[in-house]
Amino acid sequence: MLDKTHRPTWTRMEDASKEDFLAVMAYDDHFNAGLVDRLIAALISLDEDWTPYPINRYQHSLQAASRAYEDGAEEEIVVAALIHDIGDILSPYNHGEVAAAIAKPYMSEKACWILKHHCVFQGYYYNHHLGGDRLARERYKDSPYYDACVYFCHNYDQNAFDPSYPSKRLEFFEPMLRRVFSNAGGHMELNETRDA
Repeated sequence: MLDKTHRPTWTRMEDASKEDFLAVMAYDDHFNAGLVDRLIAALISLDEDWTPYPINRYQHSLQAASRAYEDGAEEEIVVAALIHDIGDILSPYNHGEVAAAIAKPYMSEKACWILKHHCVFQGYYYNHHLGGDRLARERYKDSPYYDACVYFCHNYDQNAFDPSYPSKRLEFFEPMLRRVFSNAGGHMELNETRDA
């Protein structure tokens, strides 16, 4: 429970008490409860007026998620398709890593791996036009998630730029977002050990 009467007196973490850190954890839990609302706002911010793509990144996200849903993908993969480009807002050059970092406490290793690496795998479709290696994804060939990422990119990402595709609305995906992002493992650092 959030105790708004607790006033910290420490200025260095090493001087804080257990009660101080319990107050911090309660605050973090309270703030984290708004994560899905912030994700929705971030997705909506992708609804830009101009884009060099056939549809903007918001429409692309909805279409990718719709394609995953229509394909019968697991719910977390549908949600991964919805948020896969959410990192574009802060860091377009490594947006997959941003999306994976957000998802890590909530999604499986497989879903996070796909999010993190989808940019490299997408390069298969355009790297050769820009002087890059379209087969760069091959360096991940030994990953147990390689084929799943190829499938994700081919079926839900690279082909999700069709202005005439009947994408579902964001409201359709909101309950899925809320379910997937309710499975937090809490603060990740609390699960680390010396032997990990």
